[in-house]
Amino acid sequence: MPDDGVESLLAEQIAYYNARAPEYLDGIIDAPGGTEIEAALDAFAPTGQVLELACGPGLWTPRLLRHAASVTALDASPEMLAIARAEVRDHRVRFVQTDLFAWEPDRRYDVVFFGFWLSHVPLERFAAFWDLVDACLAPGGRVFFADDAYRRPDELIEGAESSTIRRRLNDGTAYRAVKVAHTPHALQARLASLGWDIGVTPTAGPFYWGAGGRA
Repeated sequence: MPDDGVESLLAEQIAYYNARAPEYLDGIIDAPGGTEIEAALDAFAPTGQVLELACGPGLWTPRLLRHAASVTALDASPEMLAIARAEVRDHRVRFVQTDLFAWEPDRRYDVVFFGFWLSHVPLERFAAFWDLVDACLAPGGRVFFADDAYRRPDELIEGAESSTIRRRLNDGTAYRAVKVAHTPHALQARLASLGWDIGVTPTAGPFYWGAGGRA
């Protein structure tokens, strides 16, 4: 996809999440595997200074705070951040509104975390995104992420091979978004080719999680 097409798609994806914020919880997948991810994250123990990318309404932030000294939580959607700020009232958290594809870190972190974000990164931006993760990590820093490859048949407006999907709000309004259907094995290999040592583990349901660092 030409870069201007990717930019347009990403702008529409942000608009979708802005509009979806009040009904975000309605779209959470009710399937096995979520508790496995929570247990894996607790075992990983994201200690120190933690960066949370695409925090959304802050569903994962309290779990990070079980271990972290501080959390810097980023998201492009002001509507999502408004919910997160209202729900997560902890002086150790700093919320920042920013476009992750344009943002540059001003410091390094012990852990970078992102929950259900990687599949929304276009493959054209995959390597650049992981360059950003690398730039955010302190020496010896670690990464943890969770995601899924779930896409409904009616979302596949360009066919199953395309990562461009269409999602609708409760009122029927449609938006295009990115949903890359990574498989754990292929994703782990793709990350290894970029110099990362990250194990990607499937759960009993449609989810997977990854943990590791630089190779």
